[in-house]
Amino acid sequence: MKEGHEQRGRISPRRWGLLSLVSLTAVCATTPADLDDGLLERLPEADARILFVGNSLTYTNDLPLLVQTVAEAAGHTLAHATIARPNYSLEDHWNAGAREVILTTGADFVVMQQGPSSLPASQEYLRTWTERIAPVIREAGGRPALYMVWPDDTRLAFFDDVRESYQGAAVSVDGLFIPAGETWREAWDAGLTRPLYGPDGFHPSRLGSEVAALAIVRAVYGEPLTDLPARMMPTTAGLPTVDLGDDAALILEAVEAAWSATRD
Repeated sequence: MKEGHEQRGRISPRRWGLLSLVSLTAVCATTPADLDDGLLERLPEADARILFVGNSLTYTNDLPLLVQTVAEAAGHTLAHATIARPNYSLEDHWNAGAREVILTTGADFVVMQQGPSSLPASQEYLRTWTERIAPVIREAGGRPALYMVWPDDTRLAFFDDVRESYQGAAVSVDGLFIPAGETWREAWDAGLTRPLYGPDGFHPSRLGSEVAALAIVRAVYGEPLTDLPARMMPTTAGLPTVDLGDDAALILEAVEAAWSATRD
């Protein structure tokens, strides 16, 4: 079974994951054990401060770094931290100490993600743990945000179920719904032919992650991105370039279409 499919995502605590703290000026990569060492500090002041909580659909292609590049191209500053580990669900993150990370970083938005969560039991599971974590996010002064992902490429008929799952979880906590998966669909409907799925048919291609990054920036800052250039060069050293190529106008319009469609 591909990672993130309808399993709850529980793995042995002995497995290594990915934990990174990224500010406006530095990157510090650590392991889960370092959470007890006080290495995560309050995020510095910026136009937006984001804590990403997810699994490989968040850390593949360094999504948080792509988000920062897009934010800078849109004229904003961003400070962010990430706890993302293979196959982790929100429950796994909670049990691994996410509460302490949320309270320490003091993020404006905590962007949460697990698998597609399209089946009824998985939808309930996502909502239950979103509701469990949301009060801690509020206590820290932030807002919960649900990063809608996508089903694997053999289950495209379940896109609506994935959207309903993530949107329902966001509504249940008065959170921010980030329609990344819907942005993929809007891009396809507009004629995009370049692949958004990676070789395994589940994790995103580089372009798929760039589209997701655009959806996150659109949601967090609340501003249209249609005037962004096709090639986005970061102002902070060490960040990746985002290059949408000839499909830039189509993709940026898809971001706006998905955002507008899911506000109704």
